[in-house]
Amino acid sequence: MAETPDIQNQDVLEDVVADAKKHAEIDTVHQDEAMKVLATYDGDPHWTEEEEKKLVWSIDKRLMPILIATYGLQYYDKAMLAQAAIFGLVEDLNLDVGTRYSFSASIFYLGFICGSTPAILMAQRFPIERVATCIVFVWGIVMMATAGCTGYAGFFAQRFFLGMVEAGVSPMFMLVVSGFYRKHEQALRMGLWYCAMYLVAGSLTVLWSFVIYYFMPPDPIRVKGFSERQRYIAVARLRSNNAGVRNTHFKMAQALEVFIDPRAWLVFAMAFLIMIANGPVSTFIPIIIQSFGFNQLNSLLLVMPSGAIIGTIEWVAPYVCYRWQNKRTWVIVVCQSGTVLSALLLWQLPRDATGGLLYGAFTLACFGGSYAVLMGLQTANTAGYTKKSVSASWIFLGYCLGNFVGPLLFKTEDAPVYAPGFQAVVITSLLVAVLAVVYRYLSIWENKKRDKGGIMEAYEHAYDDDLTDRKNPQFRYQL
Repeated sequence: MAETPDIQNQDVLEDVVADAKKHAEIDTVHQDEAMKVLATYDGDPHWTEEEEKKLVWSIDKRLMPILIATYGLQYYDKAMLAQAAIFGLVEDLNLDVGTRYSFSASIFYLGFICGSTPAILMAQRFPIERVATCIVFVWGIVMMATAGCTGYAGFFAQRFFLGMVEAGVSPMFMLVVSGFYRKHEQALRMGLWYCAMYLVAGSLTVLWSFVIYYFMPPDPIRVKGFSERQRYIAVARLRSNNAGVRNTHFKMAQALEVFIDPRAWLVFAMAFLIMIANGPVSTFIPIIIQSFGFNQLNSLLLVMPSGAIIGTIEWVAPYVCYRWQNKRTWVIVVCQSGTVLSALLLWQLPRDATGGLLYGAFTLACFGGSYAVLMGLQTANTAGYTKKSVSASWIFLGYCLGNFVGPLLFKTEDAPVYAPGFQAVVITSLLVAVLAVVYRYLSIWENKKRDKGGIMEAYEHAYDDDLTDRKNPQFRYQL
């Protein structure tokens, strides 16, 4: 439920707006572009809870279907490798030699690493909906090129470039979500698009790029169809994020701040370690299920319950964070515990314990809930538009490296148990839980330090100075 704006927040807003209107031009180098909306609005600066609820619902209707469907396309594109593997892809492309099959999964994320930062920098400099449209269009073309691969070398090249063009989608969507929703609203929305699983790919992806171009709201400043008042409320209500909406000027100081921010490193490490477990989930689960004694068709059908369970977890975990404030790190711990249990079952149970093994296969991807929550946590706790852009690439660098390493830990000679691989999953998943607790208490310490300094949480600098979370003493970190 949307929060009723507090009187203090709106009184401060009136002062900010009045000051902004004294200037003929808005300095978008040092200030957020949202200041343009605040400075040019001449109506009543107060709004009701009902108005805000209607606005949020309007944003949800316009934005979330596009984000959900696009991420569903991306997820299915990646999942197709594991499904094709049990229907002859491995033999047809000579991927059954050494670690070729594992590397075909890993090289996708090398492309991801190469493509994510350029994509997010372009999204800051140019209209984000146009960048996303071009990326999705090319991604669909590259996806269809899979049909032309006749050997493992060509398949490796196709997988690399597929990862490269897909890389910018998720970081850009994180920026879009952070530009439309308050901190406590972001986790649920990210969970919704992160859990999407639509069985479409290839040519449909190309067509979908045009939907993005014409219909995706890029940010509340340029969204089409909003009245002047709706645009004002959409911008003004986000001041409580203390993180800005959009600034097209790249600021090197903010980019460098990412590398000295301990929270950024903790998020990077958690993203990397979480995605180690995605190796068996995205690449080996159908093969592992087939090793329980099922035929090809039944193995593929038995992947479906895992998709339903994973999708539910990836929606429920962010919803819990939305419903109960400052519980995000604890939710990560709970989700990681589920992955630890599943990995232990798949590692330790005998091959004839089919029920327990299937339970482990179905719930191994509990880490998906952790990652959905982690994205929202990173977005909520980063201010300064350039820093937010770079840190979005930073978390996806960890994501890519984890996905690159994960499949390589599951070697053909270790089948069907893959003991070394599941040992690694247990260890890395436990480490994520520990790092989540460290992140929580580091943020608690920083918040208390700022409180003791006599500067309480406020929003005067939400847009006008484009301050980062470390530079703005009024900023408080979510837990």
